[in-house]
Amino acid sequence: TARILILDTSKLPAIGSEIDGFRLLEKIYEGGMALIYRVSKAGIGMPLIMKIPKLAFGNHPACYVGFEVEQMILEKLSGPHVPAFVAKGDLAELPYLVMEYIAGPTLHDRLNHDGPGIESGTTWVAALADALHDLHRQDVVHLDIKPANVLFRPDGTAVIIDFGLARHAHLPDLIEESFHKPMGTAAYISPEQVLFVRCDPRSDIFAMGVILYQCVTGRLPFGNPVSTFGFRRRLYLDPIPPRVIQPDISPALQEVILHCLEVRAENRYASAAQVAYELMHLGHVMLTDRALRVQTRGLWTVIRRWVASLHIAAACPEPSLHLSSAPHILVALDIPHADEKLLQALRELVRRAVTADAHCRITCLTIEVPSILTEEDQGRELAYSLHTQRLVEMRHWAQPLGLNAEKLRFQVLEANDVADALLNFARIHHVDQIIIGARGSSSLRRILGSVSAKIAASALCNVTVVRVPRAQVI
Repeated sequence: TARILILDTSKLPAIGSEIDGFRLLEKIYEGGMALIYRVSKAGIGMPLIMKIPKLAFGNHPACYVGFEVEQMILEKLSGPHVPAFVAKGDLAELPYLVMEYIAGPTLHDRLNHDGPGIESGTTWVAALADALHDLHRQDVVHLDIKPANVLFRPDGTAVIIDFGLARHAHLPDLIEESFHKPMGTAAYISPEQVLFVRCDPRSDIFAMGVILYQCVTGRLPFGNPVSTFGFRRRLYLDPIPPRVIQPDISPALQEVILHCLEVRAENRYASAAQVAYELMHLGHVMLTDRALRVQTRGLWTVIRRWVASLHIAAACPEPSLHLSSAPHILVALDIPHADEKLLQALRELVRRAVTADAHCRITCLTIEVPSILTEEDQGRELAYSLHTQRLVEMRHWAQPLGLNAEKLRFQVLEANDVADALLNFARIHHVDQIIIGARGSSSLRRILGSVSAKIAASALCNVTVVRVPRAQVI
């Protein structure tokens, strides 16, 4: 580890002075481990903050190590869901970290101001799930997800901060090397973290489930323990089902919450993107016994879990590799205009994809052009009937695949531009692969162009265009 200078914070530079060209404008926060200043620098237009650790005798050792971890990791990250890294100071001289200033509010602020709410809590956590998925794709597990570490940009985008306990798959894990006890925030720490396992991205999904439970019920599912014994209770005890506390919570939302809070990581959602999708489409959530649960599990389950917790083993693939085994595959279907050979070819491709990726999710999507009569009662009736017909057609198409219902979702959207609608859906829902059939020659295709060609040219994910050789078309 790099040498760290013991810093006497009483001798910090005054407001108005400069550190490596950054002018200190005001102190906006002082905590037990760090001070945060608003700063500016010539040539940098974005608002900035400088974080300076309190490195003095008597401070917790995690202060030293955590600051070094945050310096290492933040520099490697990019995108709208983390503050932009700007500069860092020499750990052996004057350690500091300069990053983009995001005014907030934090999720903690929103909870304090607005209180718990089903609709607001679902929206906030769906945004957090988007941010977590992006973080995991960059091979980082945060390991300290809590409301105070989630900020929101003006457009509602969630931003994750404070990477002092995080783990990057391609950097040394200084926390694991330096400490031999659970590290995290008591209320949100995952069962595997309690057992010193720091490598599983599904630990962040557990913490997100705690936050969702808190947002919609106003309570913490496991309380706020202060002892190791208190931490370990989540290894074998269930939380009170949220609908017992707040009956207005839907069975689908309870399903999502308790799925996130499963004791064993392999029983949780495979990715944060799956959670985001479920929260945005609660009407499509596959319900299990979790959805209607009204009491915690019995004594024998508790005993079995307690015994299992003594022998837990950790499998630690890189987060991005873990996500690659849980892709979101979008199958664009135009059943009324596709011949049976093309539909069969699409099925075979999906079957191979499911065989290769055990945790994948399949969304079957049909786009309908809106009817000009939809403002009239008769038009709305017609649209509803057509919507139902398309759902039935897609379910019939998928039936020969024999897939578990949990893997499949069906969507019918209305849009004038089919290609744009598909691309927007893929972007919003973190689709990893689009499978689309190439329609044969038609007057409509000659006028509008090929949807599949537009998708292949513009999509931000992999695209597979399935075509049946013309000689085989009936």
